[in-house]
Amino acid sequence: MPSGMSPPSTGTTATSGHCSLFETNIRYLGGLLSAYDLSQEKVLLDKAVELGDMLHAGFDTPNHMPANSFHFEPAKEGKLVPGVDEASAAAGSLSLEFTRLSQLTGDPKYYHAIDGVKKELERTQELTNLPGMWPVFVDLQNTFFTGGTSFSLGASSDSAYEYLAKMHVLLGGLDPAYEKLHTKAMAAAKKHVLFRPMLPDLSPATPPDILFSGTVLSNGKIVELQPEVQHLGCFAGGMFALGGRLFNRNDHVQIGEQLARGCAWAYASFPTSVMPEVSDIVPCEKPDGEPETEWDNLAPCAWNATRWAEHGDQVLRLPKPFTLVRNPQYLLRPEAIESVFILYRITGKADLLDVAWRMFEAIDKATRTRFAHSAITDVLTTGYTVKTDSMESFWIAETLKYFYLIFSEPELISLDDYVFNTEAHPLKRPTPGQEAW
Repeated sequence: MPSGMSPPSTGTTATSGHCSLFETNIRYLGGLLSAYDLSQEKVLLDKAVELGDMLHAGFDTPNHMPANSFHFEPAKEGKLVPGVDEASAAAGSLSLEFTRLSQLTGDPKYYHAIDGVKKELERTQELTNLPGMWPVFVDLQNTFFTGGTSFSLGASSDSAYEYLAKMHVLLGGLDPAYEKLHTKAMAAAKKHVLFRPMLPDLSPATPPDILFSGTVLSNGKIVELQPEVQHLGCFAGGMFALGGRLFNRNDHVQIGEQLARGCAWAYASFPTSVMPEVSDIVPCEKPDGEPETEWDNLAPCAWNATRWAEHGDQVLRLPKPFTLVRNPQYLLRPEAIESVFILYRITGKADLLDVAWRMFEAIDKATRTRFAHSAITDVLTTGYTVKTDSMESFWIAETLKYFYLIFSEPELISLDDYVFNTEAHPLKRPTPGQEAW
């Protein structure tokens, strides 16, 4: 067992023999740490330590990479092994919570555990099939092998990127590695993953200045963009804006605004004024004859009805320029309002309050039931929406929190004083003189 590591507590009886290290960390450990930071109730820190010690045992593996599939009996026996096809988000999204636990307790073991993951991110960042980014799935069992070919800021990879700039914040910039990791990743994402949609001619009005985040397939030689828009990827606007403000990159703040407004535009485009889980959209393409090296992949382009119609009759029921709705559900997700909130706190642009209010009214109308709010089956519905009788915890932890905070005074959970984990649990930034570790 690594130095300082204790076996998981067996003081309670679990109803399941395993848990997700990633989900338990971001929801429960993050929640306990945040509740302590906000209230200073010691019992909450005590419980965070108890849970943190259990999760720390997830690093008791042959190579000290985290075992996301955390099975309790093998953990007790020191027989956990990391996965061979693990979501990069699961590996890269333990750092904020473990670091904050070390800061609050003075025990470096939690920070040292996640620092090993950071070193692997550093080592492999330029060795992947899309240098600067890591594939959606990585092999943690075999020296963080990163031979995957799919790259995205969406599902299964999102918060691995989100936490890079936020770790810089939580550590007060004491570890320069996180700025370097973030900067390289954002450069690769800007070049390959972000794209501008081909928008209809709104003459005499000007089409909105918006961007989206897609998915890239790359074998190291051929890089192919799939213009798939995931609701999960809507967090990227806030990430670019926050990183731009932290590292004095006004161009990244602008990209963050274009991304955040892109998701807000997507909301307004559908009959319910709510964005679907996953959809496809027509991207701007490189003009014929223009050299690849001179083409700006984020530059606007003219509307081409032929390109849109090439996708078949199904486009006729979709708002332009969407070509396919792969998953028409709305699951009460927070990522779009998260980015609008962060952008508002950073820029102070008052029209974002109107954007947020229109989003809130649409979500409330589409998802409200007698008792609470529910996910819905199809955002293309006109009139009554079919509910799924499901309300994920992130509806209250994240979506409603961001809506509440955007209409609150900026001093309430100020971004100068707190950093949000990926479940919207605010963690206190150490003040000068405190241990930032």
